[in-house]
Amino acid sequence: MELGLVGLGKMGGNMRERIRRADHTVVGYDRNPDLADVSSLEELVSKLEGPRVVWVMVPAGAATQSTIDELAALLSPGDVVVDGGNSRWTDDEKHAVELGIKGIGFVDAGVSGGVWGLDNGYALMVGGDAGNIAKVQPVFDALKPEGDFGFVHAGKVGAGHFSKMVHNGIEYAMMQAYAEGWELLEKVDSVTDVREVFRSWQEGTVIRSWLLDLAVNALDKDEHLDKLRGFAEDSGEGRWTVEAAIDNSVPLPAITASLFARFASRQDDSPQMKMVAALRNQFGGHAVEKK
Repeated sequence: MELGLVGLGKMGGNMRERIRRADHTVVGYDRNPDLADVSSLEELVSKLEGPRVVWVMVPAGAATQSTIDELAALLSPGDVVVDGGNSRWTDDEKHAVELGIKGIGFVDAGVSGGVWGLDNGYALMVGGDAGNIAKVQPVFDALKPEGDFGFVHAGKVGAGHFSKMVHNGIEYAMMQAYAEGWELLEKVDSVTDVREVFRSWQEGTVIRSWLLDLAVNALDKDEHLDKLRGFAEDSGEGRWTVEAAIDNSVPLPAITASLFARFASRQDDSPQMKMVAALRNQFGGHAVEKK
């Protein structure tokens, strides 16, 4: 089939290549002309035969909104827009209504796989009408890993991005657990080779995972992570997961704590810990450290 792909960065560029390897035609557009196959969204749409499928792979928020607005003016009834970025699921519902007024279908696709997806395939969680998903299915089949798993029609519009959001929340908590265990192992004198302890967990243990494999890769490159600063950003999906948990009265203590740990990483001299130290000194006479 033919596909228009908007956004050819680290994920989008590799996705274009994987889809082409499956013998589908991809017409790609990016603001960087060195990456693009065409010079504009208008030219991209003109090169596709109807019913068209255009996959949007740009940052969530304003960039996605402006791209969908422009496509809404260029596409025709029966065409389908896929949002494969990390949009909030509530935006999906809005986009589906906006495009639906013009007879254009909408599918939201949560995509996981990162820079490894080109060779390993991408896990895909999609939401939307079954008829619209069917129009995109050959591309989903090209992108997913080989075998029976890696693709799911998760439900109505928004279900794909909601599922990917929860996936990323779980990822936050898993990474935090590995990080805490690593720090404790590094701290004690009795463990003399933390990297090899992590490596030993890769087979036969209940905590083996791809994230553990990636941790070992990182330690092989920088055994004690001396080259890194202890600072971790968050993409927004961890926050949305916690907000959804509050809205639905679902307790998520591990995911919430992992998100707050990232916030703490941005404070070289934590104001919170100043208050904790002051209170401990007040009620228990515990020592405090001065600057």
